[in-house]
Amino acid sequence: MKNKSIVITGAAGFIASCVVRHLNEQKITDLILVDDIERSDRWKNLQNKKFLDLISKNELFTFLEKRREEVSAIIHLGACSDTLETDGNFLMENNYRFSVRLAEYAIPSRIRFIYASSAATYGDGFLGFRDDHASLDLLKPLNLYGFSKHLFDLWLKRRGFLDRVVGLKYFNVYGPNESHKGHMSSMVYKMFPKAKKEGVIQLFQSSEPHRFADGDQCRDFIYVKDAAAMTCQFLENDLCGIFNIGLGQPTTWNTLAQAVFKAMDIQPQIEYIPMPENLKRQYQNYTCADMEKYYKSAKIAPLYTVDTAVKDYICNYLLQDERW
Repeated sequence: MKNKSIVITGAAGFIASCVVRHLNEQKITDLILVDDIERSDRWKNLQNKKFLDLISKNELFTFLEKRREEVSAIIHLGACSDTLETDGNFLMENNYRFSVRLAEYAIPSRIRFIYASSAATYGDGFLGFRDDHASLDLLKPLNLYGFSKHLFDLWLKRRGFLDRVVGLKYFNVYGPNESHKGHMSSMVYKMFPKAKKEGVIQLFQSSEPHRFADGDQCRDFIYVKDAAAMTCQFLENDLCGIFNIGLGQPTTWNTLAQAVFKAMDIQPQIEYIPMPENLKRQYQNYTCADMEKYYKSAKIAPLYTVDTAVKDYICNYLLQDERW
C-alpha cells in the first residue's frame, strides 16, 4: 500500500471519521475522503484531521476512473443507517446499488475492499449472531435498513466474492463524533444531557417482560475507538470474509445507565417509559456478537470495557464538547 491512497466513504460520519483519526495516529495521511456534507455540521468531525482530498459521493466514480493504480484500498462506510427509514427505493439505491458499483470497481482491480455490513442483518437473533457465510441466506432483517445491507452481503456471496473482500457487521457502536446522528445516536449520547440536567436516565419498558425485565434488554456495545482499530487492521492483513465487530458480551441497558452515572459521579436514578409502537415491532431485545471467527484470525482485540469506554466518552468528549 506504500505510496498509494486509501479511499474512505462516509468520511464525515461517525465511524468513518474515527477511522480517519485512527489512521492519522498511525501516520497515514494519504486519504481520499468521500462524503456530501452539504448543510450539516458533520464537517466538524474532519477538523484537525489530515487527508489529501474531500470529494462528493456524486463525483466518486469519475474521480476513480483514471486512478486504479493510485488506490490501494477502499473502506466503504457510507450509507443511510436509519433503522426507521421507510423509503425502500432510496435505501436500495444508496446502500445496495452504490455498494455493488463500488465493489465492481475494486474487486477486478485487486483493490482491498472493506465495507460496513450491520448487526441489523441478524434480525431478531433467532438464528444467533454467528458471522458464518453458510447461514446468510436464512437471515431475516427486521427493517429496511438491515434488508439493504443484507442484500449486498448476499450479492457478494452469490458471485463468489466473499473470499476477496472484508465485510464488517458492526454491533452497537458508541463514542465521540456521533452528535449529528439525531435519533440514531447511541444511548450513551442520549442519556448524558438528561442525566446532567435532571439526574435521571429514562429507559424503555420491556416489550417482552416474560424474557427481560425493564432495562434488562441486552446489547453488545463497542466503543468507536475499538471499532476503528479493528476495522483498520484489515488494511494490514489478507483476511477476507464477513466478520462481527463487537465485544462479544451482552450488556443490559441498566448496566449501561449505571456506567453513565458512575462516570458523571451522580447517584443513579432510572425511569422506565413505554416503548413506541413503531419501534416495538422491529426492536432487538438481545444482541451479542459471536466473536469466535474474528479472534481465530485477527490480532487486535478491544481495549475498552463498557465502564472505561463510557468514562472516556463522557469525561473527555461530551463534557468537553470535543470530537475525536
